[in-house]
Amino acid sequence: MNYSYWDDQRGKIKSKKGGWRVGKKVECHGLDLMEEVVGKLSYMQVVILNATGKLVSKELAEWFEAVHICLSWPDPRIWCNRIGALGGASGASTVASTCSGVMAADSISYGIRPIIQGMKFILKAGEFDADIEDFVANEIKNKGGKPHLMGYARPVANGDERISVLERLSKKLGFTRGRYLDTAFKIESILDRDFSESMNLNGYVSAFLSDQCFTPKESYRVFSVVLSSGVAACSVDYSDREKGSFAPLRVEDIAYSGSAKREVIV
Repeated sequence: MNYSYWDDQRGKIKSKKGGWRVGKKVECHGLDLMEEVVGKLSYMQVVILNATGKLVSKELAEWFEAVHICLSWPDPRIWCNRIGALGGASGASTVASTCSGVMAADSISYGIRPIIQGMKFILKAGEFDADIEDFVANEIKNKGGKPHLMGYARPVANGDERISVLERLSKKLGFTRGRYLDTAFKIESILDRDFSESMNLNGYVSAFLSDQCFTPKESYRVFSVVLSSGVAACSVDYSDREKGSFAPLRVEDIAYSGSAKREVIV
């Protein structure tokens, strides 16, 4: 076996992102952190730069920030926030509780990872723009006749109030509807007509970012801690109360359906 690659890594730490030149400067993607970044770029611009290597405009960074706000609510009923609240109620640190909640949000169905499948879906749909009716019909057929397309419908509510907010912000920031977002709305029209279903936030964000030439992997990396604010809020909420105050249960609250009570023979 050829170990030359690993031998080349021995005795040194390499970085394509940047580093600290002790006593001189801190480099971040070729920029001087103190002279060219601090006070000149927004925090979200730096988040995107570190995740993707792309230095985006302040307008696009503001759009990303808005999505972060739309996705992170301080509601302890949301599954990842429940973990933060439980951590706070059990005495865990805010950092431990928040990180645990964020890890739980790294799920396939809900949370952070659906952005990958959402973008793959709209990129595929964009290739069939002229035959979008046939494309949607075939996708629904593959789903057993149900309109369960990635980026459309919501499990609890009908419609997504966040899309109109982001649409207004996009226009305010100077963004126009591109090819993929146009395709996304065409799909929504078909699903609304045939199934009374609409686009969800994942579908909108996936299409918008595809128009901005972000890849699924890049988008996932930017959104890696998108839910942290809401989780932290729920952790803090319950850490300021008596321990065990989040969703306490009595024994009789549990519906036991196992074996009947029996004696233990010693």
